[in-house]
Amino acid sequence: MHADPLHAEVGTLLPASASWSIRLDEVSVTYPNGTRALSGVSLDIAAGEMVSVVGLSGSGKSTLIRTINALVPATSGTVTVGPHVVTGMRGHGLRELRGHIGMIFQGFNLADRANVYRNVLVGRFAHTSTWRTLLGVTNAQDRELALRALDAVGMLEKVWSRAGQLSGGQKQRVAIARALTQQPSVMLADEPVASLDPPTAHAVMHDLRRVNRDEQLTVLVNIHLMDLARQYTTRMIGLRGGEVVYDGPAAAATDHDFEQIYGRPIQPRDVLGA
Repeated sequence: MHADPLHAEVGTLLPASASWSIRLDEVSVTYPNGTRALSGVSLDIAAGEMVSVVGLSGSGKSTLIRTINALVPATSGTVTVGPHVVTGMRGHGLRELRGHIGMIFQGFNLADRANVYRNVLVGRFAHTSTWRTLLGVTNAQDRELALRALDAVGMLEKVWSRAGQLSGGQKQRVAIARALTQQPSVMLADEPVASLDPPTAHAVMHDLRRVNRDEQLTVLVNIHLMDLARQYTTRMIGLRGGEVVYDGPAAAATDHDFEQIYGRPIQPRDVLGA
């Protein structure tokens, strides 16, 4: 029989600290095989902004977002997140920084055999001692944060379901809840809706926008669908060949802007003029 945590009061999930800004100053990334993924990228993202990064596969979207928590180290330039200079950070300092950066992946990264509750509690381990992490020991505050996060994404009723039994959209909502349980100062989402059908993609983007607005949390999301970028984010950064080719209001982006990003016409052109 489960020890039932559901008596805990659920409500607004407050971040542990204020949202952080993100700054990239002339950041370039070249992989060991010689591929240049980013070239001299400079960006300032204010605390509390919700920003989309759009571009074709290979444009540098994932590399950009992964330089922010040093999953991909910058070859040159400087990455700053909140009060921390990420470039060159290692060891305990890097682990502590990542505890304040929620990360959502396209592939969900859930333990399918574990229930939803246990998956979400993983978000607390970045803020616990090594022995507690190894033993999976949690306290009442951890458990309450997990329940609040699940409630925030509409997944509280699935708390005891195995993650492997969930749909793709439900898994992504659990992944968002796990990231929220960290009480992050920045939320990064790397192609979170790429494997979802359109209605489910809209639902997940709606959740991310609500988190941004309700928690005033900085959210940076990679996305390849321009209608979702326009509808759910306030600012859009367009990448092409590792360079920024658009940076402005998402709603104001024109078809011409998207053609600059994608390098081809958005609408098919009738070469016969019919």
